[in-house]
Amino acid sequence: MEVSSLAAPLDVARIKKDFPILERVVHGKRLVYLDTASSSQKPLVVIEAMSRYYETTHANVHRGVYEIAQEATRLYEEARAKVATFIGASSPDEVVFTKNATEAINLVAYSWGRKNIGPGDVVVTTEIEHHANFVPWLQLREETGAQLRFLRLGDDGTLDLDNLVQVLDGAKLLAVTGASNVLGTLPPVRTLVDAAHAAGALVLVDGAQYVPHLPTEVLDLGADFVAFTGHKMLGPTGIGALWARRELLEAMPAFLTGGEMIRDVRLDGFTTNDIPWKFEAGTPPIAEAIGLGVAIDYLRGIGMGAVRSHEQALTSYAMKALKERYGDDIVIYGPPPSAVRAGIVSFSYKDIHAHDLSQVLDEVGVCVRAGHHCAKPLMRCLGVGATARASFSVYNDEADVDALVDAIRGADALFG
Repeated sequence: MEVSSLAAPLDVARIKKDFPILERVVHGKRLVYLDTASSSQKPLVVIEAMSRYYETTHANVHRGVYEIAQEATRLYEEARAKVATFIGASSPDEVVFTKNATEAINLVAYSWGRKNIGPGDVVVTTEIEHHANFVPWLQLREETGAQLRFLRLGDDGTLDLDNLVQVLDGAKLLAVTGASNVLGTLPPVRTLVDAAHAAGALVLVDGAQYVPHLPTEVLDLGADFVAFTGHKMLGPTGIGALWARRELLEAMPAFLTGGEMIRDVRLDGFTTNDIPWKFEAGTPPIAEAIGLGVAIDYLRGIGMGAVRSHEQALTSYAMKALKERYGDDIVIYGPPPSAVRAGIVSFSYKDIHAHDLSQVLDEVGVCVRAGHHCAKPLMRCLGVGATARASFSVYNDEADVDALVDAIRGADALFG
């Protein structure tokens, strides 16, 4: 759900002070971190909450009756409730904790997919997906004999939807990104959901680049599954979530088995626990869930409308500044800086390889990603092997963009 906000500009100078790593000096220069699409930095409150848990409360959850075990359980389930509120879920038990968005998508592919997809059944995805929302469906096709169809990339960096009805005809699932991790493209999710449902298909949204940056109401999106991850939304690594409609979760078989997901085990079989614990086998990432809950508190304190407005403005500023400085020597991939673009700018400079460019930028403390960004089918569509990518968050400002723009010129001295 795209929301345009008229919120006051963020006080980025104050926000930067909340992130200890941004005080680092790299190669004698201040750290300019422009790789949030890969993994965001963490505010001190998140780091402290996780440390405090280990210092004062650590115990396994859902099992012990002693005080710190009950406290750990309460904190863990409070984090789930925060996630549910943040994404507009009807109930916390629709939120399954996973390691990351990749595991959440694989959960759907293995549990729902292997129960519901058979020979000749159709799964639809797109050319702009991260491998995490591509390879599970390729593997499902190999195992089941299903068909895989694709929505193609248009010339303007958005999805070509001219043949949407035909592509979805007879499909059982549409798996689509909420925001491209390479192009910043924001597909029209609600339009896609409505078309898929009209064709009788369910919809999975890879929200790894969407949920951390835009106001999210899963019920308004209309999707059946939404996957996202904590480490891209100011939280720790090792914690993500799958939201799904209750009736789907209840009908899906367990993904992993063992402790926690069991209600009863007999020599002749077993029965599973209630959702969401049915899908959370073994000791969960307790500290990480707590850290994610505090990261959500931090984002809600800023306001997701303000987050979105800030990143839109910074992306527009970056695209304009790069083009004004370098003209045709720089190629920026994806749609124009408008309401349909996330805070991601992938680019090529002259004929300099993205890895070489990234190393030049690192010498002055500017961190950008270089490579295929786990999106090789998309790279082939673009006709390139790799791009450099700058991506933004609440702790970035125009001075960070200026540092990037100035630093690119340094590549000329080495490769020009």
